[in-house]
Amino acid sequence: MVQSDRSSTPAREETVPKLSIANRGSVRKTVFLLSMPVLGEQLLNTTVGLADVFLAGTISVHATSAIGLAAYVGWLMSMIFMLAGIGATALISRTIGAGKPDQANHFANQALGLAAGMGIAGCVFIYVLAPTLAELQSMRGDTYLVVVRYLRIDAVGHLFTSFTLVGAASLRGAADMRTPLKILAVVNIVNLIASCSLVFGFGFIPSIGIDGIVVGTVIGRFVGGILMILVLARGRSGLRIRLAWMRPQWSSLRRILNIGGPAALDGIVMWSGHFIFLMIIGRLKPESLRGVYYAAHIIGIRIEALTYLPAVAFGAAAATMVGQALGAGDAVRARRVGHEAVLQCGLLGLGLSFFYYFGAHDIYCWMQKTDDLVRIAGPPALRMAAFFQIFLTTAIIYINALRGAGDTRYPLLITLVSVYVVRLPLGYLLGIHLELGLMGVWIGMCGDMVLRGILATVRFTRGRWITTTV
Repeated sequence: MVQSDRSSTPAREETVPKLSIANRGSVRKTVFLLSMPVLGEQLLNTTVGLADVFLAGTISVHATSAIGLAAYVGWLMSMIFMLAGIGATALISRTIGAGKPDQANHFANQALGLAAGMGIAGCVFIYVLAPTLAELQSMRGDTYLVVVRYLRIDAVGHLFTSFTLVGAASLRGAADMRTPLKILAVVNIVNLIASCSLVFGFGFIPSIGIDGIVVGTVIGRFVGGILMILVLARGRSGLRIRLAWMRPQWSSLRRILNIGGPAALDGIVMWSGHFIFLMIIGRLKPESLRGVYYAAHIIGIRIEALTYLPAVAFGAAAATMVGQALGAGDAVRARRVGHEAVLQCGLLGLGLSFFYYFGAHDIYCWMQKTDDLVRIAGPPALRMAAFFQIFLTTAIIYINALRGAGDTRYPLLITLVSVYVVRLPLGYLLGIHLELGLMGVWIGMCGDMVLRGILATVRFTRGRWITTTV
């Protein structure tokens, strides 16, 4: 049974009107307004990610490889933390839509308690496996040493990332998109200032090279975790940390895990596929160009985040609105939300497609200062990927909308098929067997985007997710 503390939880009549914003008014306007704060948050994240790659590009190709692998490991951690986050978003949005704010607060606390354990486990996991991860990517010599040290320092930051991400997911379930934006804006500003200062040196701050990038990242994550804890300790949008409520209650955790488990497994399956994809890139021929291809891929993926992250923002808005609409029994509105989010983000994706195609050469010249071969290898693949961005945005938004409804098992199936039946086999065949280099493996990646977009569209359009029980 869900426990509540009436003396410390805001009264229902004070919280419901504010928390139900996602379930009122024009669908088009509400999708846009809810997605904009998350979009701002994602663009800030992209700016910092690009800044890290730029800083690494002023140091060496080894530094760029370290940044790239660390980004993939960080992505894995975020997928694991979403075991709690996605379950929290779905349950909080449903209970708020049904007018039960006390239950929403209870699920938020249970998710945060789960996040604490996962943060500790994630830190230990990365520290121990850092050498293995570098070896799997065929890294040797100086690159190996740089990458292992980078990953181990970076691991400390994930202790705090778990609170930031799960807290943000809980607030979004309550239709509060602005608080996560404010917190992550501070995180990114601190990260950027600290990293630049430590890389180049500033006043009494010494220059420590590539270590400065990762130390700046850890400082930023520490600030974010502390801010999220402080905000929720004071109470925000009807959600408040209560240590007694964070004590595990297995019936509630089972509900979170039933939703978040398939979603987290989906993320892990996707991550493992992308990691194997990196291994394929690390084995492209000729051997003398493997480092070049690897660095060119990392830069291209970072740039393509300009499409990925806005899609995540519109997907977050769709997840919240779909959950609250279903909680209120309005399936028609839930359907309209998903389609509207795809339309709005699709227009943005179309503009970015033109940017990638016509700006590919200039992008690589700006992002890589030390290696001419990287500037030659990257642009053709990025121009090709420009034609597939609409499929990418469509897949991300519809899958997030399905998760908001609690339908997390079908997206897992989509990931298994698109990654392991299309991306990896096609990338291996064209990239290694037929020796088409980076273009070959990116054709496999684009095939993944197409299939993912089609399958997600079919699932959402058919509407079977409407009857999902959470």
